[in-house]
Amino acid sequence: MESPGLAQETMDNKPKVSRVGDKESDYFKDLRHRFLGFKKDKYLSNLEHYQSLAEAQAPKFMVIACADSRVCPSSILGFQPGEAFVIRNVANLVPPSENGPTETNAALEFAVNSLEVENILVVGHSCCGGIKALMSLQDLNSSSFIRSWMSNAKPAGLITKNAASHLNFDQQCRHCEKESINRSLKNLLTYPWIEERVMRGKLSIHGGYYDFTNCTFEKWTLDYNGSSVVADSACSFKNRESWG
Repeated sequence: MESPGLAQETMDNKPKVSRVGDKESDYFKDLRHRFLGFKKDKYLSNLEHYQSLAEAQAPKFMVIACADSRVCPSSILGFQPGEAFVIRNVANLVPPSENGPTETNAALEFAVNSLEVENILVVGHSCCGGIKALMSLQDLNSSSFIRSWMSNAKPAGLITKNAASHLNFDQQCRHCEKESINRSLKNLLTYPWIEERVMRGKLSIHGGYYDFTNCTFEKWTLDYNGSSVVADSACSFKNRESWG
């Protein structure tokens, strides 16, 4: 028979149970409440619409937005289910086609070629951690996942440092946040099946910038002039608007 002393020692050596599970339970209770509210107030109230979405989707927008938890495009712009095909990544980047396959260009390919969306909207935002990392890094040639991914925005960082060197760091980051959006708009045209639809007037490419410090939104459209955009050439934009 095991001695009480040994049994007590075994019990004392057992790992302490973390209370993370209790917090997790509370989180999911809240999510359950939200889901049931959605089902009652939206799904069942618009049952015919949701049943039609089960058959097919025909969104007008493809949205590339940042993974940042503060900038959900559906909340900010009011997209309803079926209205926008959305991909989110760090710093809302679109890599050029020559960089090879990523989940972002896979989503673009499906949205453009299969869903035939009419608009691609790249949405950036203020206080972007990815852009701050880009502007803070001296050398992007590293095995770090973030460094590797943010190297897609390196040209925007270089343009910003040349054009806005007189500004403080936060102002440079803000400049780069917008410059990076424009770089992504140009990168979209490196995909032949995107440029072909833009050329035919079947697809428009837009940039958007959400400043959540004062809740304003800027929107602009790439002005395609009928010739391919060279990597380091300037782009022109039209239909600039500021909301809020």
